[in-house]
Amino acid sequence: MSALAPPSSGFRIALLALATVAFVPDTATMADAGELPAIASRQRIEKKSFTDGEIVEGFLKTAFGAEYHLAGRVDRIRKFDGPVRVFADSDRTDRKTQLAKVVIDIGKRVQHLDIAMIDSSEAANLRVKLVRDRDLFRTISSFYGVDKAREIRTSLDPQCLSGFRKNDNFEIEHSDVILTVDNGDFTFLDCAYEELLQSLGPINDTTSVPWTMFNDNVSMGFFDVYDQYILNLLYDPRIKAGMTVAEVKAVLPEVLADVRVWVRRVNDLKE
Repeated sequence: MSALAPPSSGFRIALLALATVAFVPDTATMADAGELPAIASRQRIEKKSFTDGEIVEGFLKTAFGAEYHLAGRVDRIRKFDGPVRVFADSDRTDRKTQLAKVVIDIGKRVQHLDIAMIDSSEAANLRVKLVRDRDLFRTISSFYGVDKAREIRTSLDPQCLSGFRKNDNFEIEHSDVILTVDNGDFTFLDCAYEELLQSLGPINDTTSVPWTMFNDNVSMGFFDVYDQYILNLLYDPRIKAGMTVAEVKAVLPEVLADVRVWVRRVNDLKE
């Protein structure tokens, strides 16, 4: 995942990128993730039961660090400390509709996150730019310059990007996401979920956790149970921006107990 705005005074920017995924034919009538066979098949075999250790491992590996970053420390919790308002910059009505459904789904499944779409770019603190695949490099270049864009393309080979600016307290103040619109519904939804979620804070991809979409070897296309645990841990009020690993570990047991209740209820899971 990666970001779209250059760092300014007092801000830092973190970058990541989703590796290119397989092309899936566009089927405009399949607006909902559950209607796509590629997603429905993944949902049928999704692992939904995890030990405390498995959840904590994934949380610590994704909430700290960064797959690719331009400046600033990456050893602290980073998150929004207030409502998140999302603006989609595109003339593709179908993709904007899909994106809005993704945002609604995320808001429904993360208990302490206030996130919603808005129609004003100026009032948004999370902006999503929807571009054609052929315009992706040019769009990255417009944010970072040609040299940095080439470096990003060489090291990450991204198909979609997300990232954020944070202040000195490690509070995210603005996030940007770039999504391509013409590589099929599965790719669009897979990118939309991963990039939006990573732009909220858990930006470090890891290949050592097989259940998270924050793994370049994993394609989901929906908000899976494991990543719901990660985002609900991150946005619990007891997990604060700027916390160190040690500080987080001190409160994780009680936070995880409450998060388990929420995730179980919102997904209608058995004990």
